[in-house]
Amino acid sequence: MMLCIAVCYLTVSAAYSSAGENCTTCHRVTLKGIHAKLSCISCHGIESKVLNSPASAANRTAGCVSCHRGYAALFDHAMATRKSEKLFVERTIGKIDPGFFQKNCNSCHLASCTDCHGGSGHHIAKAEDRSCFTCHKGYFVGTDYYGMAPREDSLRYQRGEVAYGETFLKMTPDVHAEAGLRCGACHSMKSLVAGNKSSKKCVDCHTVNKKVIEHRISAHLEKMECYACHSAWTPQEYGTFYLRFADSPSQDYYRLRSNEDTYVKSAYLRKQDAPPLGLNARGKVSPIRPEFVVYFTDISNDRPVGTENRLLAAEWKALFPHTIRRGTVMCEGCHATPRRFIMEKPEDRI
Repeated sequence: MMLCIAVCYLTVSAAYSSAGENCTTCHRVTLKGIHAKLSCISCHGIESKVLNSPASAANRTAGCVSCHRGYAALFDHAMATRKSEKLFVERTIGKIDPGFFQKNCNSCHLASCTDCHGGSGHHIAKAEDRSCFTCHKGYFVGTDYYGMAPREDSLRYQRGEVAYGETFLKMTPDVHAEAGLRCGACHSMKSLVAGNKSSKKCVDCHTVNKKVIEHRISAHLEKMECYACHSAWTPQEYGTFYLRFADSPSQDYYRLRSNEDTYVKSAYLRKQDAPPLGLNARGKVSPIRPEFVVYFTDISNDRPVGTENRLLAAEWKALFPHTIRRGTVMCEGCHATPRRFIMEKPEDRI
């Protein structure tokens, strides 16, 4: 009897060890890419459990981190938590509609390793720039690296070339893009897992050339970010309008965000030039831009409810435009241009 049990156990164990091959008897999938030679159980089995979504943040990417240790920490940082965006909504339009973020802002957040490394999970590949641009496009820093600026939302401006689902204006690309550098050259996985925006600073690759007059002025080097002068242009949006419809027949004439949504968004007065300058979190002079100047209108039965275009936010944010060029600003571009510091006369302001 004991011999029979032992033989049966060995048979079951052998069958279990070849589970990778047995899975495909029912599950018609083909592995491609770097994981092509792995057994199914390598990703889908852990501690005697079967993981339906081994790369999902919901289970701390348990199927991935068994090999890629420590990478689950990526989901504790900005790309997954969207903390700053949620706080912005809470203190502005969220006071009117607590469900606003879920309805309008929840599409771009990291939820799985496969968001960047292969949609199905069975074709795992190294993340490429186009993986980043699923989210980092339009008004969010990313596609500007390749000279793509967002157009205004009005239909009359929605023309020309389309990339990553959006029409864009052709602008001068970043000098690093022209040299062939990809996003990962400065944004390594190690830095993203640590919660850092970048793995490199400008001076890690570049030395300051003191033959350049501006580089011989100590205040420029001590008080300014390099990209304060070397950013050729930045998308700026000086009015983001949200209209919320209820029982309004005319809403069918607007481009709702989806069939289930009630909101229409319209960006007005977008500029693509040298941005204003302010102080960033490091206390250094940096490009800044509106993020966001938000107006809100409630419409019921095709009539506004209360005040139209209520101003809910007028906030600015420091940023690093990915539009670096060797030389972009002359002295008068800052010292004789009050707008660069938001110091223009009131009648000249937007």
